[in-house]
Amino acid sequence: MGLSPGECPVERTLRVIGGRWKVLILYYLRGGPKRFNELRRMMPAISQRMLTQHLRELEADGIINRRIFPVIPPHVEYSFSDLGRSLLPILDAMADWGSAHLSDDGQAGAAA
Repeated sequence: MGLSPGECPVERTLRVIGGRWKVLILYYLRGGPKRFNELRRMMPAISQRMLTQHLRELEADGIINRRIFPVIPPHVEYSFSDLGRSLLPILDAMADWGSAHLSDDGQAGAAA
């Protein structure tokens, strides 16, 4: 039985968490709330513009929460929403797979 375009649940999931950086952002947020610059330090290859864009998209999709603290200078933290926490088993499975199947140089190989 074939699915109509847009009905595939994997495709719907990838629309929310797909892309080069979103899964990494979520992986680092699993350790607790993070400030913007903390995330930048954890992912030095991402541009400020791209990190901002992905954080906004994840917030718009209800995956993360953005909390603004009323201090000067502004303090903003990002954390998982309830919906976002439902992705933790997926992130854990991806991390487990990467640990088991990728060598230190990032090449896939046979599991021992």
